[in-house]
Amino acid sequence: MTKISERSFETIENPGSSSLKVPDQFGASVEKGNKKVTEALLKLASGAEATQKMLPPILETTSLFGNELWWKTIAALQADAEASFSHLQALLGANSPSQILEQQSTFFRKRVETSLQHAKEVRVLSSRAVEEISKPVKDAFDKVLTDLKAT
Repeated sequence: MTKISERSFETIENPGSSSLKVPDQFGASVEKGNKKVTEALLKLASGAEATQKMLPPILETTSLFGNELWWKTIAALQADAEASFSHLQALLGANSPSQILEQQSTFFRKRVETSLQHAKEVRVLSSRAVEEISKPVKDAFDKVLTDLKAT
């Protein structure tokens, strides 16, 4: 029986790849990976720049529509307070219970109509705001899709 230490070991070599080809292949794959990372970073930087350009118009539009909505709400509350005060004065001047009921029904009908009108104005203003605010986002999204189709 032969001992393991007495055996001779042979070096097995792969004739298809030499020791010089492996570092070249590794270097090429690292270079290719670096190129892809650089391209991705450039795209990310471009996207960040586009986002920075997109945010100021969105914030400005939001502020404008927010202010307009705020003033419409204040005007509606003021009109409501004035109508309530006028209604109270009219109730104090009523001569009969039938006049009080008539004034009450007229007042409530006008309040409902006014509230519906205010809600309609707020809805129209809100939909305009959404359109204006989403316009820069839509434009940026369309640009990204166009860029993706080009590559």
